[in-house]
Amino acid sequence: MSAGALLFVIVALGLIAWFVARARAAAFRVGGTQRFSALPGHHASYVALWTLVPALVFLGIWWFVSPALVTDAVLATPAAAALPAAGFERAAILSEARNLSRGEAFGAFHDLAEVLAPAYASAQSRYNWIGTILAAVLAFAGFAYAFARVRPGFAARTQVERIVMLLLLLASLIAILTTVGIVGSLLFESARFFSIVPITDFLFGTHWSPQVIDPRDPGASLGAVPLFWGTFFIGAVIAMLVAIPFGLMSAIYLTQYARPATRRWMKPVLEVLAGVPTVVYGYFAALTVAPAVRDFAVSIGITWASSESALAAGLVMGVMIIPFVSSMADDSLAAVPGSMRDGSLALGATPSETISRVLVPAALPGIVGGVLLAVSRAIGETMIVVMAASGVAQLTLNPFASTTTVTKQIVDLLTGEAEFDSAKTLAAFALGLTLFVVTLLLNIFALMIVRRYREAYD
Repeated sequence: MSAGALLFVIVALGLIAWFVARARAAAFRVGGTQRFSALPGHHASYVALWTLVPALVFLGIWWFVSPALVTDAVLATPAAAALPAAGFERAAILSEARNLSRGEAFGAFHDLAEVLAPAYASAQSRYNWIGTILAAVLAFAGFAYAFARVRPGFAARTQVERIVMLLLLLASLIAILTTVGIVGSLLFESARFFSIVPITDFLFGTHWSPQVIDPRDPGASLGAVPLFWGTFFIGAVIAMLVAIPFGLMSAIYLTQYARPATRRWMKPVLEVLAGVPTVVYGYFAALTVAPAVRDFAVSIGITWASSESALAAGLVMGVMIIPFVSSMADDSLAAVPGSMRDGSLALGATPSETISRVLVPAALPGIVGGVLLAVSRAIGETMIVVMAASGVAQLTLNPFASTTTVTKQIVDLLTGEAEFDSAKTLAAFALGLTLFVVTLLLNIFALMIVRRYREAYD
């Protein structure tokens, strides 16, 4: 039985269990005078949960375990003795045999894959039936256990609340465990990289050329300072020179000058920029902004300007994060007590003086927090720099010159054909860990500033 059909059967059994348990619980109330601690719906939910949850948990585990069991069963067949030693070719043959057995391929490059396909189909069918039977047994066992407890004095409501609370706890742990897994994988692979390349060479080296790595001194070609500088120059300098003025001025206009009717349609229009896919910004940067920037540079006499300049990527990135700065500044200005604004105007200050000398200084912690969050968003951006920035790593202050970023290099390192254990590939994990630490610190610092600001005015 396929996974979709089995899931449908399990859910159907849960619905049947719900109706049967509810009918039994409702029968207790007919003609009875005693007080009940739970409604029929609570009893029904209790039985349905015991029918569904064990079977679904088993199916989730079985979904991960069964492919390995099927592969082991195929490897135990006599035909598998002709497979090459463990490696890429062996994995390719097994993958082709698996696809043939599922009907997802019409031919194979290896004759051995066609020989192993029937064994794959047989093993897959056998383990599918094993999983189906075990899931059904768990569903019926859970139903029998819970249904036997349906009686007038049973506190089904309390039990249902406990089960639901446990499910909510498990759901919340998924995000935490996912984060732990990501950090763990980054730390493990980065440790392998730093066992090959000294961490000082990586963090303080000024030459980045992963295409040519000397096995005797790999750190000489993997100095990441030009990448850090390019990321900072594009994401934290050029992009912020665009995002901060426009974001702050738009927030001031929307909170202090715009009419309510104007604000109602202008604010959503501004926030549409945050919902535009980054690949669209990348196309816009590569096809429109980059040629325009180069033509402008040539018109003012800079003939060597690059069509993949830092200025092109930074300008588009700045436009992308305008909504982040504007939204945080808007909330910060709106949270300033109205008495401060009214007091300034009552003392004779003009609206512009009130904004520049009272409201903005009072909202400055929230604005700074928003800017820091926007910076962390900008330095982690990938698609814009992949499509508009260069792959040349160099230390330069010239916005018309080519430069690269950490995210651009991560993409380049992981899309080649280098061995996974090589210093070139492992460098991507070291770059990812560095970027993760920097953005984490920026987010923590920004949230600390925003929290202090809210405590001051809430």
